[in-house]
Amino acid sequence: MNLIIDTFSEVYNILKFAATDEFWDFSTHTVQSNSIYIIGRNQFINNVSRIRELVQRDDLTIVFDNSAEGSWTLVSQLHRLGVQDLVDQRKILLIGGGDMPVEYPYIRYDHFISCILDYDENLSMMQHSNEIFDNTHKPYGFLFLNGRARPHRKYLWERFKELNILESALWTMLDSRPSLNSPFELERNGVNIMATTTELRWLPREYEFDFFKNATVVPGPPERTFVKPELFNNLWGDIYLDIAPYRDSYFSLVTETVFEYPHSFRTEKIAKPLAIAHPWIAVANAGFYRDMHNLGFKTFNGLIDESFDTMDNPQDRLERIIAVVQDLVSSDLPSFLKACEPVCKYNQQHLKELAPQIRAEFPDKFFNFIKTHNE
Repeated sequence: MNLIIDTFSEVYNILKFAATDEFWDFSTHTVQSNSIYIIGRNQFINNVSRIRELVQRDDLTIVFDNSAEGSWTLVSQLHRLGVQDLVDQRKILLIGGGDMPVEYPYIRYDHFISCILDYDENLSMMQHSNEIFDNTHKPYGFLFLNGRARPHRKYLWERFKELNILESALWTMLDSRPSLNSPFELERNGVNIMATTTELRWLPREYEFDFFKNATVVPGPPERTFVKPELFNNLWGDIYLDIAPYRDSYFSLVTETVFEYPHSFRTEKIAKPLAIAHPWIAVANAGFYRDMHNLGFKTFNGLIDESFDTMDNPQDRLERIIAVVQDLVSSDLPSFLKACEPVCKYNQQHLKELAPQIRAEFPDKFFNFIKTHNE
């Protein structure tokens, strides 16, 4: 069969060596018979009706590449596009960035784990990771970065504020929207705290990456809730590393995208402390640490109580993470940092080896996946 790839697909550069053709606008592309089509997110969104017709053909295999989504975020995307039924019928195959239930016809491509090293700016910053361990008297206990509003981030922020932990953190909240349908209960004096707005805050300029130090958020209307586009000039600012916030904090509290759903999705949020060699605690789905171990990374068990990773109840898991952070910020953080250094340096080196391996292994993984589907 022919292999025809969307040039905007995340796996385009990995598989283009095997492609017989490509397209950048599927609406004007002449469909070729006996072909495997890999279609990226934007072209899929713009051509859903056409794709629904094409999947009925026996000579075509349609693959939706949405490696920038994974786990629950990919499932949500399928529902929003109205194609969950076609996935259930295995008429649309998936390339996702995270883990999913076994009944989904998908393969995983860890897009974020591999792409963090694609930026020369990040590689340069990684050369400064020793500064993290040389600076033992830091102004902040931990780094707590939050972009888009999600219930687990809101809950943590509110509980940290109650416990006076927030004052120990170098923190951001780039989205002030409340969590109106939160699975977490947090009520004070008859008020549903999860339904209230959150304070907006972004990094002080001295901690921001060079590209964005001069970005300004113009005072706007009260209803403005999301400031990331202004801060990052509509670029993917989240991917860039700057040593300063890591040098001036003892560990990262990584609030991953997926928390309640029981399948892991590793984004740039966890890739950044791995790359810069910073100790971390992941606020993620149950089993996230297990899955990181399966990828070959080490965690900090013995230095941090990581038993929360086995707790299925999301609110219990959050409360246990809060207790772990509370204990840690009141401990001897310089000694903790020193003890973490071997694990951090190991993870940094392992990431350097794993990222190219993920890419090198993906073509065989993909073609075996297609072969199994077509048998």
